[in-house]
Amino acid sequence: MKKRILLLAGGQSGEHEVSLMSARSVLAALPVDQFDVTPVVISKEGRWLPPTQTQHALESGVADSGGDLVLHRAASAEGYDAVFPILHGPMGEDGTVQGLLTLAGIPFVGSGVLGSAVSMDKVMTKQVLASAGIAQVAWRLAVRRDWHDRPDTVRQSAQELGFPLFVKPANLGSSVGISKVHGSDELDNALTLAFSLDRRVILEAMTAHKPREVEVGILGNDAPIASPVGELRFSAEFYDYETKYTEGRATMHIPAPLPAEVAAQVREQALRAFRALDCAGLARVDFFYVEETGEVLLNEVNTMPGFTTTSMYPKLFEAAGLSYSDLVARLVELALERR
Repeated sequence: MKKRILLLAGGQSGEHEVSLMSARSVLAALPVDQFDVTPVVISKEGRWLPPTQTQHALESGVADSGGDLVLHRAASAEGYDAVFPILHGPMGEDGTVQGLLTLAGIPFVGSGVLGSAVSMDKVMTKQVLASAGIAQVAWRLAVRRDWHDRPDTVRQSAQELGFPLFVKPANLGSSVGISKVHGSDELDNALTLAFSLDRRVILEAMTAHKPREVEVGILGNDAPIASPVGELRFSAEFYDYETKYTEGRATMHIPAPLPAEVAAQVREQALRAFRALDCAGLARVDFFYVEETGEVLLNEVNTMPGFTTTSMYPKLFEAAGLSYSDLVARLVELALERR
């Protein structure tokens, strides 16, 4: 008997359009002889669109207004074997939708409430990883209230880290709101931007030498496996939103041309982070590798990475011999196993 799958896409974050692209790829990949898939798009206003509007959103890449503020009856848990929430960023990848589905009592692809929420929050991620002994760049936390009431204390934290540094909202994905700050004259504008998007902001030191950016995919629940390591190369100052989503701005190299011992270290650290954060199903773990010092520093963990056929995560497992269709089917199996 076919498994009935509810595919959720869109959402309220800045990665809405990326989610729609991922959903189209997943929808095309799920084997029709194994799965009966119903897509439901969530608009940027948080409304759950009925079937006709959902189809239009998937085809056009733009979600109409309208729909329901609560679960549309076509998207109720009853009658579905599992949900694939291909939602990126806040209000989708951060434990909110995962909590809703947990209350509904239906299995879903990816991490649960805890793993999703902690991994989405850069502050909590860094604190958990530090307690697990996983190396990271130096960082400081700044909060909006301090920026309003005691801005000099926030500036002092930045001065202690040294320039250049990165300013990042704590709970956004796809490099939204991130600034590279070369000196104190650029700091206030970067902080104002970040605090306009989040009440908590990360100040993050740069490595002494320009690092290489390498990534590894994780697949599984309690016995996860790591993909080969991939590397991103780009000419921009950092991997910002435009670089990520503009064709030709970045290239993937799989497997990454790394010494065998470095690749093994990256994969081992990625598995440790996956377990420490209580992730499940899938994750993409991103690192900085500093050739001059040999340092491997964990950058971030994505519990629902981009999932088009050309995205890094599926490409990493394709290099390991797992096709896109088989990967998608395996993720549904993992959701059902965890249930």
